[in-house]
Amino acid sequence: MAKKTRQILRRIRNVRHVRQITHAMYTIASTQVIQRKKALLSARPFGERAREALGSVLAIAGTRGISHPLFTPGQGERTGVLVISSDRGLCGRYNIEINQAVTRFAEEHPGAVFLAVGEKAVRFLRRRRFHIRREYVRAYERPNLGFARLLLEDILELFPGELREVYVIYTRFIGELIQRVRIEKLLPIEVEAAPVGELILEPELPFVLEKAARIYLLGEIYRLLAEAKASEHTMRRQAMKAATDNADELLEKLTLLYNKARQQGITREILDIMGGAEALREEE
Repeated sequence: MAKKTRQILRRIRNVRHVRQITHAMYTIASTQVIQRKKALLSARPFGERAREALGSVLAIAGTRGISHPLFTPGQGERTGVLVISSDRGLCGRYNIEINQAVTRFAEEHPGAVFLAVGEKAVRFLRRRRFHIRREYVRAYERPNLGFARLLLEDILELFPGELREVYVIYTRFIGELIQRVRIEKLLPIEVEAAPVGELILEPELPFVLEKAARIYLLGEIYRLLAEAKASEHTMRRQAMKAATDNADELLEKLTLLYNKARQQGITREILDIMGGAEALREEE
């Protein structure tokens, strides 16, 4: 019985240690969620304004018969895919759902070329022996324009010369309780022309069109990174909250079991003492 009690006590100590870790990670994730939501709330309006501006320039370009390669399918035959995952785990089904979406996409687009953001995506794509053209491991902890610009330049090295189109697989932040994996087309750009009246464009229209397209793409990639990070930390917070709650429940059960074991041990010792005392009286 003493051995059993020690085993239960050892388990209680281990569970308490794990609970301290999960609770600390929950606290950190909660702070990260607040910060990443702020970044996302600033990224979305920028993307919307960039889309509107590009639509206005496109409307003028259409009337003058001016086009740009970023708005038409590329010359290559393969499809490019930017996969945005995480570098770390312990975030629930975040990476699992990304990997499932990648698998479905690869089945529908044989020979796809992947640009993998995050160690989890890189490992998964390697295991499946998919064609990885670029890897970005521990490249960014928070969304920033510098990393978004790097991704854009790498993508434009492949499109339109090598790739026909480029998609993005990421997790969109819908709310505190809802995050969904999305597959969206990034290139060729699909923005509707939206006339807004007479505009004066300087210097020349082709230059303005290309710059507007690049700004739009940069804003989109930054938004995608912000969506992904907000979703990742939200799902990690949910996972750590569930783990902490489970630890609390297990601690309660183990504590009850420990108290019962101690009570049984004490009762047995009392009975032994009483039995010994009775035996002594009989000998007298």
